[in-house]
Amino acid sequence: MESSAEPEEPKKKGFFARLKEGLTKTRKSLSSGLNSIFSGFSHIDDDFYEELEEVMIMSDLGVRATDEILEKLKQQVKEQHIKEPADCRELLIRTIREQMDVGENAYDFEKERSVLLVVGVNGVGKTTSIGKLASQQKQLGRKVILAAADTFRAGAIEQLGEWAHRAGVDMIAQGEGSDPAAVVYDAVSAAKARHADILICDTAGRLHNKKNLMEELKKINRILDREYADAHKETLVVLDATTGQNAMAQAREFMAAADVDGIILTKMDGTAKGGIAVAIQAELGIPVKYIGIGEKIEDLQKFDADAYVEAIFNE
Repeated sequence: MESSAEPEEPKKKGFFARLKEGLTKTRKSLSSGLNSIFSGFSHIDDDFYEELEEVMIMSDLGVRATDEILEKLKQQVKEQHIKEPADCRELLIRTIREQMDVGENAYDFEKERSVLLVVGVNGVGKTTSIGKLASQQKQLGRKVILAAADTFRAGAIEQLGEWAHRAGVDMIAQGEGSDPAAVVYDAVSAAKARHADILICDTAGRLHNKKNLMEELKKINRILDREYADAHKETLVVLDATTGQNAMAQAREFMAAADVDGIILTKMDGTAKGGIAVAIQAELGIPVKYIGIGEKIEDLQKFDADAYVEAIFNE
């Protein structure tokens, strides 16, 4: 067993190095801003907290997350009789870390027969994320089937087909413009017949016509509930980190259309808005389960709160 774990370690270290590099802009805006406050103030007062609040909101942590984090910080400062602003740094980092915990059941779908519905608007990296997830699940020794149920966007089926080929997994598709629910029905039949461990469905993200999106997702969910009732089901929303608070608005729209279980946050490399990962969990109560920092298959990884916080706060 030990030999199989060895290649995983360098891969994780490599990912952390790229994550740290990718979050350079976020680190500069958030960590540098906070450090100047911790070193610039001689005592803890309302002005100190106001300055902290401004830096955190400007780094896309969001109003709610910032309020919650600062409330906890104020409480701890009071309880621990902290007088020096510099002594607040570790407390603040620990509080942010606690906000990010995905929970111990976040990846239960890997342990049982499951189906993932993946939604997201055009351009966020949805199909690419599905391809990377499929590849990772295959490497875990699971039998994977992809369902090309985004029949609305031109080229979506071909793009998913390329990823299926790269990952070495099966894909079920119909023609462009066909009924997404019919594709999912076919894919469920194939998953049962081929004893698949995981079925990943690429679905359309038409937020400009929310009524259609809601009806489509309801129809797909009805089929899954009826035809694949014993499978563990999750809906993941793919968001583009570079869009900051706009990503939050998209997440809310999808939450109105479906029960969302997790977030895949893409394009974390090179954005100054990396704080959005904290805001999403605080404001929506939904864990960020995966983050993407590049184009390679291994550039999508499970979210690690410790690695994320370290990449932002440690130079």
